[in-house]
Amino acid sequence: MTDERKPSGLRNPAGAVRGLGAGTLIMEAVILLLAIQPIRLLGGDLGPIAIGLVITLTVASVVLAGLMGRAWAWHGGSAIQVALLAGGFLHWSLAALGVIFGLVWLYALHVRKQILS
Repeated sequence: MTDERKPSGLRNPAGAVRGLGAGTLIMEAVILLLAIQPIRLLGGDLGPIAIGLVITLTVASVVLAGLMGRAWAWHGGSAIQVALLAGGFLHWSLAALGVIFGLVWLYALHVRKQILS
């Protein structure tokens, strides 16, 4: 039995995949910024280093969202997820966000592979 792939039915599959990656990174950037204050109000000791990490990852996410046309931007998006997960050493909530967005990013990579292969 041969593995015949059906065409995706998209007019521009590469553009759709770029949009998925960019949308994922923008969504992550917005949620990261919005998460700072609730963490601080709910008793989290989110220090200046952790806040700096969140802001840096937010800026990197927005920049990479604009560069999704480049193949290396997908690797950069993966690096952002790893850095956010490692931020769990600064505050546990950053690790929780890292797990959530890591799973979302893995799904985006899966969809990218399915559409473009």
